[in-house]
Amino acid sequence: MAKSLQEQLLGAGLVDKKRAQKIKTEKRKKAKQQPKGHKQEDEAKVLAKKALEEKAARDRALNQQQKQQAEQKAIVAQIKQLIEVNKLDRSNGELAYQFTEGSKVKQLMVTAEQKDQIAKGQIAITKFSDSYELVPSKVAEKIAERNEDYVVVKFDKSKTEIDEDDPYAEYQIPDDLMW
Repeated sequence: MAKSLQEQLLGAGLVDKKRAQKIKTEKRKKAKQQPKGHKQEDEAKVLAKKALEEKAARDRALNQQQKQQAEQKAIVAQIKQLIEVNKLDRSNGELAYQFTEGSKVKQLMVTAEQKDQIAKGQIAITKFSDSYELVPSKVAEKIAERNEDYVVVKFDKSKTEIDEDDPYAEYQIPDDLMW
């Protein structure tokens, strides 16, 4: 049978009997001071605390995601309200105004006055749930602040740049040009 480490040290003469007894009593006193199962309780507490922290982190992430979704819904509702309240009447539209959305050419029936206002940048075309509406440019700016995807056409005359090398720069584009 194998001897304990303490017995082996005594046999080798590295530790005397008095020192070995003192270490043994200190070890026993230390063991009696700690309640039984103390290590297991500590581990359980640590694991429980870790689980609570992880759950709190998941809850915070979920709350953040729900908050962002609610903000998005609120923005969409604001945009819808801006379009519905400020849309211009197109019921008497006799001219087809063509514009591009992405890579597709779309057509909208407008009056001659509305067509001129679109060209001057006073009116913009917005899109909400697959329908196009005309709104004043100030309203279009408010919509663009919330989400630029809802403003399809808005001309800004101050931003139009004339290329100096353009050979046709001196020629004006006629207002009645249809494409």
